[in-house]
Amino acid sequence: MTLTTDRLVLREPRVDDLDAMYTLYSDPRAMKYWSTAPHADRSVTKALLDRCIASWQDSPTYFQVTLDDAYIGSAGNHRDNEVGFILHPDHWRKGYVFEAMQAVIPYLFDTTDHSELTAEADPLNAASVGLIRRLGFTDTHREKNTFCINGIWSDSVYFALPRPNGTR
Repeated sequence: MTLTTDRLVLREPRVDDLDAMYTLYSDPRAMKYWSTAPHADRSVTKALLDRCIASWQDSPTYFQVTLDDAYIGSAGNHRDNEVGFILHPDHWRKGYVFEAMQAVIPYLFDTTDHSELTAEADPLNAASVGLIRRLGFTDTHREKNTFCINGIWSDSVYFALPRPNGTR
């Protein structure tokens, strides 16, 4: 399964994505609001990639985002009905995640039985919170101290996007 937008190709995870994924997941800027610390070595990223490849076989819903055939991030439905995304900082503020998620969201409603999609973000991550709201998600609630990374706690704001009427 491949999704194509004006500038991007969203595709399955591949073994040869490892180096580009490690570059992203080891970057402290990209991982500042992520649910894990930056990857200390390639073995951590390889384990993640292996899980992505294995889960793709049963559930092709979390895509590798590519630009000009190069991996720049990931986006899609990564657990239960929750969507998420990560993008290499070199590509921030260019509209790529919004473009990718505009393709992913209708695909998920067409191919899953989710009554709604959900998302979670650190409320301090203004760019992600704004993007999630721009995609049509609405705030549902907040929780304190949801992630502790390297001894630092962060909070979460949660969002929901109901299935559009008339789909599946």
